[in-house]
Amino acid sequence: MNVPHSSRSVPNIVSDLFSQFTTLMRKETQLARAEMSENIAAVGRGLGMIVGAAVLLIPALVILLQAGVAALTDKFGMASYWSALTVGGATLIVGIILAAVGNGRLKTENIMPRKTVRQLQQDASVAKQQVSPNHDLRRAA
Repeated sequence: MNVPHSSRSVPNIVSDLFSQFTTLMRKETQLARAEMSENIAAVGRGLGMIVGAAVLLIPALVILLQAGVAALTDKFGMASYWSALTVGGATLIVGIILAAVGNGRLKTENIMPRKTVRQLQQDASVAKQQVSPNHDLRRAA
């Protein structure tokens, strides 16, 4: 078994190892920051649009609900309080469904820097392979 001999000293190799590891961690931290900023900005823009839509949609919804109550009263001869309860109950159910779906989309998993985590896992895997005792034997073969 012929293992190649390096002219570099052990302290020199260890120094390079720490230097490269420090550089790698600095780059990974920068990547995580950039990805988190991008994700938070996207969530902020989405929330801004939701607020703007709510400002416009709430008055329109109130008017449409009043028209629905009036239509039920006129067309079907329902008492106005039954018409209001029917329209209000249907609106409540739709509102609960929308709130549940919206809450599901604002989970912290959607903000997590997945690319950075995946890259760190790959870096750890490569580092383990480089440090493993069989690495030099596999590389030499």
